[in-house]
Amino acid sequence: MSLAAANSGLRRAVLVGVGTAAQHEPPGEGVGALDLMVRAAGAAADDTGSPEILRAVERILVPHGTWRARDAGRTIARAVGAVAARSVLVEIGIPQQALIDQALAAIASGEIDVALVVGGEAKRRDDLARRAGIALAPPDDPGTDPDERQVPDAEIVSPAEIATGFVAPVQQYAAIDNALRAAEGQSIAEHCRDIDSLWSRFDAVAITNPEAAFAAGRTPAALRDPGGGNRPLAFPYNKWHATQWAVDQAGALLLCSETAADRFGIAPALRVHPWVSLESSHSLTLSRRAWLHRWPAMAELGRAAEAHLGRALPDLDLVELYSCFPAAVRVQQRELGLPLDGTPTLTGGMPFAGGPFNHFVFQATATMIRRLRDAPGAVGLVTTVSGLLTKPGLAVWSTDAGDRPPLLADLAASAAAATPERDVVEGYVGAATVATYTVRHDREGPAQIVAIADTPEGDRVVAVVDDRDAAAAATHRELIGAEITVDGPTAAMR
Repeated sequence: MSLAAANSGLRRAVLVGVGTAAQHEPPGEGVGALDLMVRAAGAAADDTGSPEILRAVERILVPHGTWRARDAGRTIARAVGAVAARSVLVEIGIPQQALIDQALAAIASGEIDVALVVGGEAKRRDDLARRAGIALAPPDDPGTDPDERQVPDAEIVSPAEIATGFVAPVQQYAAIDNALRAAEGQSIAEHCRDIDSLWSRFDAVAITNPEAAFAAGRTPAALRDPGGGNRPLAFPYNKWHATQWAVDQAGALLLCSETAADRFGIAPALRVHPWVSLESSHSLTLSRRAWLHRWPAMAELGRAAEAHLGRALPDLDLVELYSCFPAAVRVQQRELGLPLDGTPTLTGGMPFAGGPFNHFVFQATATMIRRLRDAPGAVGLVTTVSGLLTKPGLAVWSTDAGDRPPLLADLAASAAAATPERDVVEGYVGAATVATYTVRHDREGPAQIVAIADTPEGDRVVAVVDDRDAAAAATHRELIGAEITVDGPTAAMR
């Protein structure tokens, strides 16, 4: 069923329970990701005040993580007693918001009454065991395939990006941030000050979050300092500018129809209503985007949300922007019209609260729901980033039911129309102008420049400058706008 069809349904879907789970055990101890998801699901059921609702779950939607299990949803269903639940496994490359959207749409249409959206990671446990040489038991796997397996239908990185090794998220987000710097006419020093100030404010919020894994009250100077375990990753980012995914965290959301909430006796004060639940499944790789510092797809979602709400997003009471890297937050602030000097997080963000690989949106939504319940009538915004600023998601929630059905939609068509493209060529030989870049580091320091560049014909190329002196210079002297000589996947400064 399409998301748009749900808007004409007669039923209202509500979020009635949120649950999280975490562990910080020594090597070889603790439980795996699926067990953490079961714990989070149980916590979400307890949160409703009517834990028996868990046995009534008809659909379990799980985003795939770093773990190995063929049918995670079935394992969770058996553990929580949801014997009739349909298991849905959603592969990487589909926005996390899409799982929430699908649950809301299925409930609104009358297809199901109760859904569980749950994700989890135990990467910290796995990493510690591997380093200690400890063999962990495999996850409980029922030996079945999920009832439904969803896969993305478009590429996230282009062949030209793959050929140059320009595939690590930290490198692509760093290049986006550098393009934003140039577009706004900042110096490198000014740019770094803005990034570090924003991230220091996020870390300060994480200190107030009892579930945050890495809060430490880092100053802007500490974030810029490459010492003390804060190694450079991709200019201008060090370790603590990046999402930290070596965590053991799980998050679960229980959603149901209003009639089911009534049937299970769930208090109205616990019910949180979706006002907007949007996504865009349009996919365009970074090097093909004409605007390397923009995300028109997120702007489309923002405009649609504001039109439906009848109010501007900056006027909402609470905000949690997806925060894998500073560029993600900084670009979203601009596309959604949010104040650039704000601190748009309740959790403290993915570097400091913890960035579980493929379900942070559930953690963020759980935090948002708790805050909304503490402030009845307040309205909160949660966003999603999928890929390399590729597929956005946006949700608006409130304890107030509102006077209109929620807006559920995939705005892929309008996102595609708003996003101009460039052709990317491989094997190009000749001059090109750097459109954006980042600097790769190794143990000895700045090692290579990887650049997206424009040819005189208006095409794009991706190339690597394997020159340590040039790489070091590019960390303090602007390279965007400079000329390079390209020879296939390699280049040299002119």
